[in-house]
Formats: sequence, C-alpha cells, structure tokens
Amino acid sequence: MLSVGEILKKERLRLQIPLEQVEKETRIRLKFIEAIENNQWKTFSSHIYITGIIKTYSNYLQLNSDKMLAFFRREYEKIDDVRFKRRISSRYLTPQTKQVVKIVTIILVLIFVGYFTLQVRNYLLPPNVIIIAPTQNVFYREDKIKVLGKTEKEALIMVRGERVYPNLEGEFEFQYPLKPGNNEVKIEVTGANGKKTTVIKSYIKKQ
Repeated sequence: MLSVGEILKKERLRLQIPLEQVEKETRIRLKFIEAIENNQWKTFSSHIYITGIIKTYSNYLQLNSDKMLAFFRREYEKIDDVRFKRRISSRYLTPQTKQVVKIVTIILVLIFVGYFTLQVRNYLLPPNVIIIAPTQNVFYREDKIKVLGKTEKEALIMVRGERVYPNLEGEFEFQYPLKPGNNEVKIEVTGANGKKTTVIKSYIKKQ
C-alpha cells in the first residue's frame, strides 16, 4: 500500500511537474515538499503543519485532500502523536525546571534519610529521661517531695517497684518520702524498643 508521500510524488511525476514549479506555485518550501514525498515527518515542527502542507499539495495536484488527510491520519497519526508529545515534554522541561526537579528530589531524599535515621536511632538507643523537678537536692522540713520528669510517652516507668504512668506528652510525676540523710531515688525507664535507662537522683534531708 502506498503512503501519502508516495501517492503525492507519483501524481506529481505523472503530471511531469518539477519540484521547483511546485515550490513556486504553492509557496511551499522545497525541503518540505521533499520531506512530504519521502515521509520524513521529523522535518516538521508540528502535526498541524504537516496536514496543512498535505492539504495544499493535494489540492494543487487535484487530489481529494480530505481522503489524503484521512489516509495520513490512519497511517501515521498514532506514531506522530507520540513523537510530538515527547518533543513538547522535552521542550518545556527547561534547564531551570530540570534544576528545580533535581533540588526537590534531593530534598525528598534527605527527608527520607533523616526520617529513616531517626527511626533507627529510636530503635537502637535507650529512652531519654529528663528530671524537671525538684531543682534542689537539699531539704529541711519536707517529709516527701514531688518528682517531675519527662520521657517517651510509650515508656514503662518503675520507681521503688511501682509503675508510674506518663501522660500523652511523656510527662510523669510521683511522690517520694524523705528520710533524714541521703535519699537515693532510682527511676527505671524502659522504652518501646526494650532498651532501659536508669536515673539515680540523690536528695538530702537535713535535721
């Protein structure tokens, strides 16, 4: 089956019309006429430009332009659409756009790496425990003190064999009786990963 270009070329040769005459009378540049006759669609910048030339060239040779265009679409439109879409995508992806895409990709990778590192750290390390109060360690009249601390909200907290429950922010508190002299308060905190942190605070009660 002949292609669109072959049909046009065959008809031109049958009419014995040289390419230069076609160029002069249709005002279509010679290189485009040759490209049409040889089915070299990559020569053209758009699908619309090709169809316009085929229509003009067909009418000039007194061929049915509608049939020629229908034949062209049936044979080449799918392949041509893919090629032009690729060209448009590449054309709009400017160096600046590529740079932005590169930067965004790097940022996303860094965020992922940071999150992954944090998760690994949380899995491997024991829970962090901060004792907020009391800030002093010497007492005179107090028979007991309130100890306030902070750790992971999922942590298991044990003081003197009793469990202390943290709130949603990981804060916990408990009352500790003071005896004359040195009082060692041992706080054992076990994280969700099974790692344990032990904090020992000394509070002195003077007579």
